[in-house]
Amino acid sequence: MSDIESITVSDEGFACVNHVGDFEFTVDATDEAGPNPNATLVATYASCFLPAFRVGGQQRGHDDLGKIQIDADADLDEDDDLESVRFAVHVAADLDDGTADELVDRAEDICHVHAALREELQAEIEVYGDAF
Repeated sequence: MSDIESITVSDEGFACVNHVGDFEFTVDATDEAGPNPNATLVATYASCFLPAFRVGGQQRGHDDLGKIQIDADADLDEDDDLESVRFAVHVAADLDDGTADELVDRAEDICHVHAALREELQAEIEVYGDAF
């Protein structure tokens, strides 16, 4: 048996309904019925990196990072393939640059999406102490 199973269905057009466990979500290549696959990948990457950053903080004695927000943006090449990804990580806790760098390194080791991406697509990450 597989560790992850999903079912993706498209009755017509370019929208796909995905079923993963008890969850259902739509991905649409045309951005009409849901976000496109590239946007979904960037959001999934950020959704993996944020809890990895928090876990990395806990592992390094920073149990209360408070609110964390990732503003992610990405560039596409001429074929509409992802070319680069950037994260601006806003953290409520007061972290010095060395600690922020340490937590980023730990989060990169923990985040499964980061590990799955080819190196040139792994996010450029900046950490800011101004979570809104």
